Amino acid sequence: MTLMFTPAENRSGAPAQGAAGGYARRHAAPIADVCIVVEGAYPYVSGGVSAWVHGLIRRQKDLQFTVVAILPEPPAPPAKYSPLPNLARLHHLYLSETYGGAGWPRPRAFDQAEFDKAVDLFLSSGGLAELANVDRLIAPLVKARRTADLLDSTLAWNLVSELYAREMPHESFLHFFWAWRALFGGLVATLSFPLPPARVYHTVSTGYAGLLAARAAVETGRPALITEHGIYTNERRIEILQADWIVDTVDKGFALHDPRRDLRDFWTRAFESYARACYQACTEVITLHGANQSAQIMQGAAPERMRIIPNGVDYTTLSALPRASAEDPPTVALIGRVVPIKDIKTYIQAIDLLRPRFPGLTALVMGPTDEQPDYYEECKKLVSELNLDATLRFTGQVDVTQYFPRIHVNVLTSVSESQPLSVLEAGAAALPTVASNVGACREILFGRRDDQLGAGGILTDVASAEQTAAAIGELLRDHDRRTRFGLIMQQRVQRYYDLGIVDEAYATIYRHHMAAQAQGVA
Repeated sequence: MTLMFTPAENRSGAPAQGAAGGYARRHAAPIADVCIVVEGAYPYVSGGVSAWVHGLIRRQKDLQFTVVAILPEPPAPPAKYSPLPNLARLHHLYLSETYGGAGWPRPRAFDQAEFDKAVDLFLSSGGLAELANVDRLIAPLVKARRTADLLDSTLAWNLVSELYAREMPHESFLHFFWAWRALFGGLVATLSFPLPPARVYHTVSTGYAGLLAARAAVETGRPALITEHGIYTNERRIEILQADWIVDTVDKGFALHDPRRDLRDFWTRAFESYARACYQACTEVITLHGANQSAQIMQGAAPERMRIIPNGVDYTTLSALPRASAEDPPTVALIGRVVPIKDIKTYIQAIDLLRPRFPGLTALVMGPTDEQPDYYEECKKLVSELNLDATLRFTGQVDVTQYFPRIHVNVLTSVSESQPLSVLEAGAAALPTVASNVGACREILFGRRDDQLGAGGILTDVASAEQTAAAIGELLRDHDRRTRFGLIMQQRVQRYYDLGIVDEAYATIYRHHMAAQAQGVA
């Protein structure tokens, strides 16, 4: 099968021929059952959310899907996943593009001043109502294919100058201009992108993906859903705080009520507004585990719309794998992408501490290495500096079922996670895990409140090579404890995380919303 790409993906931003915009544009293409919206992931990043999306589409065989992949700019990188027979179209929304370039004269119905005020309100403290107002006001420009005017006109220059003078005169104007341009440009791209027709819109995050899903709910009246793996606004907030390209110009010291805003506030508030709009638009606010729900409620999610559907794994296949024996050489593995958030360096340092105590130790890092090549090179350099070349090996992306039968302990050292599939897959194969205390790791290893199975692994502090090494060592030395933890994990995965349970939950949700539409219910 060849993936179909919409004409909207050309660099000029021209919509499909014969589709002037709005509903006419959407009805030009066959309607899909589900449109999945993904930002910066599927099908161009391996593992994590991408693997979840690919698996969801592949297993819901009776439904037709489209995917909108949101990327910073063209061209799209090489795909990491093969096309699926029920994925009808893959669309690309580039945040650097304006979908509707030079065209007919500016429509008289467009009120630039009202639009500017509406955008300012939405980006600073908005929600679904404010988004709907911006979407309504931009519609004439989208229809006339003149959205580029919003970024490259005298009126746009006047808007950014006015905002700068009012909001952040203490900032560098150059820094403010490019921050505004990036945020406003992404908003314009998302609101002017030709919306693929679908019966249900399903986003896997807030951010720009959630913004598109909210827009779809506003414009079509069809249901929007969100399945949030990690809390997008928290992740972006961490990135913004760590970003060295954002210059600090406001020293608030210990003041709790300093009203001055800087560029970090500017970015953060915008993503919070996107999250509010998304949560308010979605009829189902789904997350993988309960720890995420308090953050969702703080950002405007209605508790009565919230539910938990965990990650699922192929328990039948994984539970049938043979297990490493006590006589096999001690082997540990970290399964994950070689990226900073997985904190591979702490794992490497832990292996360095373990090696003298376990002759013949083998340590594996099983996951793709090409996402952040500089970090991979740093990790390899650390391995060489610690003389671990004969002990630790990077396998790249592999079939974990081929490796589980020789592994004694699974390890996770991430500084941030949601509900890691690697821990669930290892558990299904009766492998205990040593994990940093992040995301749902405590819930997975020790169970929910009604779970009386017991411990299935050991938790450590984040970025603690010493604790990680000590915990791995405990399990490598104690075969009985290791076996007991592994069997507990296997029972827990079968009871709560079997893939069949998860697939049926999503099939039921999709069927419910599609049936409601067929009966004329929004």
